[in-house]
Amino acid sequence: MDRDLDCVYFRVERDGKFESVSFSDLAEEQMRDVLKSHSKEWLLEMCIILGKRIREIGDQLDIVRGDAE
Repeated sequence: MDRDLDCVYFRVERDGKFESVSFSDLAEEQMRDVLKSHSKEWLLEMCIILGKRIREIGDQLDIVRGDAE
């Protein structure tokens, strides 16, 4: 099931067809494949986008790590 949580999409082949798939919905091997061809600057921006999205999801759902004080 694709959740489209991070809103960062990549074109990947699934079942013989190309689809736009959210980064967090990719298999780990696919994540590695799409990341390995990018520059350090691009990877930094990707981390920032994902960090902001995690914060947004946490804010929307009022989630705090269970052992946080």
